Amino acid sequence: MASPTSLNLAFMKMQRRAEMNDRSKLVSTFVDAGSLFTLLSSLDHQVIYGRRGTGKTHAFLYLAETVAKRGDIPIYIDMRNIGSSGGIYTDPHLSLAERATRLLLDTLSTFSDRLYEFVLENEELLKNTSLERSIDELANNISNVSVVEHPNGDRDPQSSSNKQHTVRFGSIGQSLRNLIRSISPRKVWFLLDEWSSVPLELQPYLGDFIRRSMFSIQGIVVKIAAIEQRTRFQLPFSEGNYVGIEVGADIAVDINLDDFMVFDNDAERANIFFKELIYKHYQAMDDSDLPDSPKSSESLTKEAFTQINVFTEFVRASEGVPRDSINIIMLAAKKADGDKITMNDVRVAASQWYNRDKGSTVESNPEASELLHWIIAEVIGNRKARAFLLRKDARSELIDRLFDSRVLHVLKRNVSSNEEPGVRYDVYKLDYGCYVDLINTQKSPLGLLPNNEDEIDQTYVEVPSDDYRAIRRAVLDLKRFEERTIQLPFKESM
Repeated sequence: MASPTSLNLAFMKMQRRAEMNDRSKLVSTFVDAGSLFTLLSSLDHQVIYGRRGTGKTHAFLYLAETVAKRGDIPIYIDMRNIGSSGGIYTDPHLSLAERATRLLLDTLSTFSDRLYEFVLENEELLKNTSLERSIDELANNISNVSVVEHPNGDRDPQSSSNKQHTVRFGSIGQSLRNLIRSISPRKVWFLLDEWSSVPLELQPYLGDFIRRSMFSIQGIVVKIAAIEQRTRFQLPFSEGNYVGIEVGADIAVDINLDDFMVFDNDAERANIFFKELIYKHYQAMDDSDLPDSPKSSESLTKEAFTQINVFTEFVRASEGVPRDSINIIMLAAKKADGDKITMNDVRVAASQWYNRDKGSTVESNPEASELLHWIIAEVIGNRKARAFLLRKDARSELIDRLFDSRVLHVLKRNVSSNEEPGVRYDVYKLDYGCYVDLINTQKSPLGLLPNNEDEIDQTYVEVPSDDYRAIRRAVLDLKRFEERTIQLPFKESM
């Protein structure tokens, strides 16, 4: 049996970000969540949504290694790192056409470079003279790609812009067809990570290029990893025309990592996933191959935590986000020092991580911070609950910002109510860090959602259902917050 000290030291050395690990460790530490990898490895063009820390990069790099082993060619690109200077894409002194053209050229050049690098490391491909000619042809034709502007044609006449921008592809499409023909039956997997780092106004033009030049070529599989609230795939024009990608029609959206490991939806599945996640990361540590190291995820859990309910609390605190779980267990191990991790260690660690990462991010935006404090007061303070319902048509940029910052989590989408036929709701849950300091106090939430209208004899549901029969007390009315902020007294600046 390993000592708590050695286990805690290993936890404290865990790598927090997938891109910091080498590829072999990424393969060994990847944990499949349900049907995730089955969906991800399909030959369909796909968008993979997920907030920061949910595992998009890890999944993409694991996919790249997997398809390479079976003979295909993965081209992985982190969109944050393309070009000599990312700032040029947001430079207000440059026209949209110039910025979008530079983005397309940088992306294509990176694609060509990564392809060439892969070929150099593969003896069989290196002997393929037809492939070599195709790569040279592609490189030569890259400069033909551009975004141009011309007088407003079929664009909405009410638009504030009198210009319409379109993408010119030149001979790129034919170059790609020749390339795929030269490597058949191999396929090229084009994996674009961190799509949402591209400025919103440029995303449709990059998407348009990919749709027109790649989607019609059998042998190219495109996967895009993005944050849903920071994504604009399409710029619509009148009469159904558009620049970009039509989600659902041109590309599938059947993977959302925010939905995979939500504890309150399936606690057992979440526990199993995080047991494997922590165990595989522990195994990847340089000093984890000692004779007395735990030989299974179950053994590690028993040896590292004082009780199984402590581990369950750790999983709840992670809120389905792998990166948050790694940071929390690192902090909990540091606090535990030479002892097993206790319930207090988990809660203190969760509070520390919330304040360092999520809380500080929200506090940097006064409007988002004010809304979060209002939600906490309304949901936890008044209702003694941890979750609330929001009408789907009550879209809010601030709610999206809180969700993106991982202080709100979606438990269920599109739930119905018998009280209001046709009205749909999304169920949101407050992050564990929002109420961890209230646990074991009189202000602690008593359940997930209120289940009746009786405030004196209130009952709660712990697992969100698809049909809420007593729903009014669970609904959050954002109009009350907006009216409250409008009525706030004006404070004259000093």
